[in-house]
Amino acid sequence: MASFFHELSLIPMFCFFLLLPHIAISQRIISVGTGIVAGDDKARGHWLSPSGDFAFGFRQIENGNSFLLATWFDKIPEKTTVWYAKGRGRVPKRLVVPKGSKLVVTSDRGLVIDDPKGGFSWSTDTGASRVTHGFFEDSGNFGLKKDDKGTAWETFDNPTDTILPGQEITKNGVILISRGSGSNAIGERRFQLYLQDRTVQLRTVNLPGSYENEPYYSSNGSDASTNPGEGIGFNGSTGYLYILHQNREKSPLTTGSKVVSGQDYYLRSTLEFDGVFIQYSCPKSVSAGERKWSAIWLVPDNICNNTSMERGSGICGYNEICTTSIDQRPKCECPRGFSRLNQSDEFTDCIPNFSQACGVGDPSSSQDEVVLDEVANINWPTSDYALLQPFSEDECKISCLRDCMCAVAIFVGDMCWKKKLLLSNGRYEFDTNTKAFIKMRKNGSEGSPSSGSNSNNTLIIAGSALLGSSVFLNFMLMGAIGLGFFMIYHKKWSRFFKDESGLDVNIRCFTYTELEDATNGFTEELGRGSFGRVYRGDIDVGNGSNSRTEVAIKKLDRLFQENEREFKTEVLVIGQTHHKNLVRLLRTQIIHCDIKPQNILLDENYGARISDFGLAKLLLLSQTHTNTAIRGTRGYVAPEWFRNSPITVKVDVYSFGVLLLEIICCRRSVDIEIGGEDKVILADWAYDCYREKRIDALVENDEEALSDFKRFERFVMVAIWCIQEDPSLRPTMKKVMLMLEGIIQVSIPPCPFPFSTISTV
Repeated sequence: MASFFHELSLIPMFCFFLLLPHIAISQRIISVGTGIVAGDDKARGHWLSPSGDFAFGFRQIENGNSFLLATWFDKIPEKTTVWYAKGRGRVPKRLVVPKGSKLVVTSDRGLVIDDPKGGFSWSTDTGASRVTHGFFEDSGNFGLKKDDKGTAWETFDNPTDTILPGQEITKNGVILISRGSGSNAIGERRFQLYLQDRTVQLRTVNLPGSYENEPYYSSNGSDASTNPGEGIGFNGSTGYLYILHQNREKSPLTTGSKVVSGQDYYLRSTLEFDGVFIQYSCPKSVSAGERKWSAIWLVPDNICNNTSMERGSGICGYNEICTTSIDQRPKCECPRGFSRLNQSDEFTDCIPNFSQACGVGDPSSSQDEVVLDEVANINWPTSDYALLQPFSEDECKISCLRDCMCAVAIFVGDMCWKKKLLLSNGRYEFDTNTKAFIKMRKNGSEGSPSSGSNSNNTLIIAGSALLGSSVFLNFMLMGAIGLGFFMIYHKKWSRFFKDESGLDVNIRCFTYTELEDATNGFTEELGRGSFGRVYRGDIDVGNGSNSRTEVAIKKLDRLFQENEREFKTEVLVIGQTHHKNLVRLLRTQIIHCDIKPQNILLDENYGARISDFGLAKLLLLSQTHTNTAIRGTRGYVAPEWFRNSPITVKVDVYSFGVLLLEIICCRRSVDIEIGGEDKVILADWAYDCYREKRIDALVENDEEALSDFKRFERFVMVAIWCIQEDPSLRPTMKKVMLMLEGIIQVSIPPCPFPFSTISTV
């Protein structure tokens, strides 16, 4: 009898061992010390899940020398990426590593990526846990197990733009961030899927910061006060997305009859680059070469007309018109008289083809020089500054023509809405009999920043020069200044530019091949701006054994109508201002166009040096302004850029004002984590505090600042003067310095945003 019970007790153990093969098949184990190499010709640079449906490892992008650490569908021809690693920072971006980088599973830091030279690039955040092994599941989840049998880290807890069946994300806040394009190359985009209490929300973000505008879509859910949502999940068996509540109840997010099970279909739900959240399916039964994704559910429906945001540009860029295609995806176009800022991205802003300003002698302020182009059924419903009623159509036209601030007039019935740049939330409205009158110059597209032939050639610039002292800072020109040239002093070089007087200038022109070799195929990215990326390289300067010099080489993505000859001429002038004195600098005024903290460096003596003149413009002493395409970084860009008004040195004064506020308040110009919606935008909050006589709130408990309150108040007043929306009200930098030093009195500044009120149609 005892023997019988002994044998009976072995049955559960026997059953457990019968299940072991199933457990082993469901996930692949990756031992500590195991690694893969990006671009390794002898071995695959990725691991496969047990079924082979998914791959995890280095994914080649853009060119043969750049890779992402990613997860993708390996049995679908397009190899759809569903997860990718991000770098560190307040607004993390995709992690791009060069060929030869190595990924290793370690016990103390989890996954670690080292560059080809052995330097650290990235690692997972596993805390104090000790990792025993990695695992890759058939669900597409890659993770790390810790010594207490729990999970130290996994991709399902760190989503990017896609949710997979079996994935459940239990957190409030940002869940998904869209990619930057429709291809598998992942970049920064401005759409987010956000879980806020009981609802899933879609929002836009004001790049390059992380400030979130109000939702353009919100799901329906149960009462948050009784059963708030705390997560979002994807049921692979039923094929439905759901909101997970605190009591573990699940309310469906996906609706419709096209939903299919994950048993017979590959499934994914992706926040697309155009702001639409789509659930896709792909049948497993068809041959591998014929597999493709089909949309079975999406939100929001008719995205162009069913969304409207008080802040931001809307679904498309500023001044664009959004139209929803038959597949419910948005398409963006520029109205007549406008040109796209970036021809390769339809979601970027459009800019008018002529300068529009209110100034004596300015063509756009004269009725004889402008005309209204009538377009039916389009509207920008959130950009008006005046409503005139009752008004006839002719009265509406005349009022806009006579108003130098009016860029567009919208006429419906007996109502006339006058709108100024920037125009947001543009769309077609076919059921309202809307008429739009768009102001244009009579002689066509003269002055267009992007009309005519748009160069698609990639341009390379490399530079190294020093600029002398200015009125208040020493300028240091680093990297990226010319169209394929590098300044050096050596007699062996014979290829130099000549200025218009025929004199040789010590600036050498390089071929694309030479610069590609110098950067090892543009592999090590140092940074990026609005016009291109900067790479590390080294060039032979022909100076004996130590002839290799490290340089920064900027690769431009695009070039506007400013032609090559003008650009070269500007760089030649910059190239001659390399002595540390003011003699040469006094010849021209430099408009930097991108003053911000990241472009102000400190030398070994902690002296301030302004860097990155890749966007700079030059003015001769006889010039007061210039016309150019929009440049700079959002948050620091003066308002006149967006109106395509003539650009003066006052754009740098505006940027300096924002920078001064950041220094005074020890915070970023836009900070969504600071607490309190009124504090998010520093410029707005600073003026509110000044107007309400509570500027001490700007520095809180900073005793050093409050100990000299008069100086602190003077600095705040100077900053407010600098950020005036009207450039004529901004002081010169000479006057700014005198005010900061207390040499001249600072008068009471007016409201810096008198024209920024918003109303809706």
